[in-house]
Amino acid sequence: MSFSQALSGLNAQSQRLGTIGNNIANSQTVGFKGSSVQFSDVFANSKVGLGTRVSSVLQNFGEGNIESTNRGLDLAIAGEGFFRYMDASGEVVYSRNGQLTMRSNGDLINAQGYQIMGYGLNAQGQVQVGGQPVPLNVAADEMAARATSSVSSILNLDARKVAGEDASQVEVITDMSDPDNPANRQELNYHYSNNFTIYDSLGNPRNITVYYEKVGANSWNAKVAMDGYYDEANDFSINFNANGTISQIFDNNGDAIATNALRLEFASDDTTPLGGAPVPLDFQFNLAGTTQFGNTSTSSQLVQDGYTSGSFVGITIQEDGTVMRNYSNEQSRPAGQIALVSFRNPEGLVPAGDNVWRASNESGQELVGAPGSGLLGSIVSGAVETSNVDMARELVNMIVAQRAYQANSQTIKTQDELLQTAINLR
Repeated sequence: MSFSQALSGLNAQSQRLGTIGNNIANSQTVGFKGSSVQFSDVFANSKVGLGTRVSSVLQNFGEGNIESTNRGLDLAIAGEGFFRYMDASGEVVYSRNGQLTMRSNGDLINAQGYQIMGYGLNAQGQVQVGGQPVPLNVAADEMAARATSSVSSILNLDARKVAGEDASQVEVITDMSDPDNPANRQELNYHYSNNFTIYDSLGNPRNITVYYEKVGANSWNAKVAMDGYYDEANDFSINFNANGTISQIFDNNGDAIATNALRLEFASDDTTPLGGAPVPLDFQFNLAGTTQFGNTSTSSQLVQDGYTSGSFVGITIQEDGTVMRNYSNEQSRPAGQIALVSFRNPEGLVPAGDNVWRASNESGQELVGAPGSGLLGSIVSGAVETSNVDMARELVNMIVAQRAYQANSQTIKTQDELLQTAINLR
């Protein structure tokens, strides 16, 4: 009697039960991919087979569900691809688990201390997409102040205003060396005023007010004051077409401005309120899009490019994997971009534990790219990808494997009884 067939069945089903048990054990492991067992029969030049064996254990790289965690450093991949990590030995490994933390030195790591990799910055502080992936680090240095160099404002000046009528007045200072002297003060007439903040070279906020006075059917004069200080050199005027759009802007000298953008300047000397700024404060003032319609005067857009200095307050990670450093001055700068990789045959990846895989000859070489490019998925911040293990299916598979194991054991029992009968023959 041969017990080998039944014994092979016991061994095969035991391995299948082990695989099922491993799947069930990792049903709550983030980024885990379940496995299944494939069997093959065994023949050796005989009509009766010699049983079965496990031919392979295949990994299922189907996507798991994406669940929100509301934690900014939890990342999931919506689509294909793997995160690229560097382990403690410097070897590159791959994972679908994007649960990150940030060390005090700025390294972005997973629970095992593996550092996530991506594209670094060039000399200009821009992400170097397509370069060699490097371990990402988030510098915590402060952001220096930036003086305002450009202001863009879109207004509507009320066409119903009448020149010389219903004008308001404001007192401004014309000489900061003696601001309390009445001779250094002047009254300005205006029909509409617009305020905004700019920044000098030290990051000090400066309040700019532009006073607009209608002086003709389609003409307005504008006077500019900074922190209450007025310099007539910055005066300009606007002429409108009959359809309410800008016809021409003229500077204080009466010269036409070709681009609807003029330059305003406040000198840096003891007579101006520039504090410790070492350089003149000047900026381009762009009024393109400003209109004169018969509606209330209003400002619909104001954009300026200056800011004060800021300290590092945290990071956010965008859909394309860009890691943004956020500062207390409400500015953001990139620290790098997380890269994703794909493989021609992901089933050839070798499981290495700790939620990571290593590449092999079967998987092929990694294909690196930015999230959202090619076949690579996008990154979802504040979420994780759950295990793709289907518990209901695994429990059914476990019952089936148990029955097969029992049936193989019954085969051994039956053959044992037959052998015993043969031995008892006299």
